[in-house]
Amino acid sequence: MSNGVQVPEIIDVDVTTHGDLPGAADYARKKIGELGRLSHRPVLYARVRLSRHHDPAVESPVVAQANLDVNGRLVRAQVHAATAQEAIDLLEARLRRRLEHVAEHFDVRRRDRLEGGRSWRQESRPAQRLNHFQRATERRVIRRKSFTMTPCTIDDAIAEMELLDYDFHLFTEKGSGTVGVLYRSEPTGYRLALVAPSVADELAPFSHAVTVSPHPPPCLREQDAPERLRLLGLPFLFFIDAAAGRAGVLYHRYDGHFGLVTPAG
Repeated sequence: MSNGVQVPEIIDVDVTTHGDLPGAADYARKKIGELGRLSHRPVLYARVRLSRHHDPAVESPVVAQANLDVNGRLVRAQVHAATAQEAIDLLEARLRRRLEHVAEHFDVRRRDRLEGGRSWRQESRPAQRLNHFQRATERRVIRRKSFTMTPCTIDDAIAEMELLDYDFHLFTEKGSGTVGVLYRSEPTGYRLALVAPSVADELAPFSHAVTVSPHPPPCLREQDAPERLRLLGLPFLFFIDAAAGRAGVLYHRYDGHFGLVTPAG
């Protein structure tokens, strides 16, 4: 695909390392830098962070994270592996898929402007990601993120989730005006849980294969949510904070602790 813009084939990648990772920075800089030919748009910045855990109980101690800004579109990926080279190779493969999806996104937007329509191609499910790391020490919420959620369609939410390489996406559904969490699920591909499942008939039109959960999220105190998550054995928990009266998602971090995502306001 060509849009008339000259795009460098090699990306200038800013790499930082934490831990004993000899030669990893140069390898990552070269491997990720060569993805420039797939971006089809200027890459405004590319940052890669490599870190090694010192806990001998961790089977895949190397974590590789990447954040790219492709002409204003954020592309993110994170992988875990036994060695730095393996992690960088996995990161490159995942970013490759993300950049192909970004190129499709830009192509669809251009076609929509010309045709006045909207279409999305179903993307195959990414490779199964590794489970969160276990810790013997007491787990706690160490990261909190609150953000303004502009209403969007389910198709838009799926595109955003895939581009950012998230396991789930908390958003406000455009047709119903209801907060929900979208996540991957077999065999349909995606599943949506809503604060109020009764409004499922009011959802804006969407084209992806998505099933809607008929169950409302549990109403819990924040301090009780980690135990519920542990008992259920799930990667994340969509719940209503009994004190704040708003939805949130508690999730397992790669370091064994928890993160909490909530709507702003």
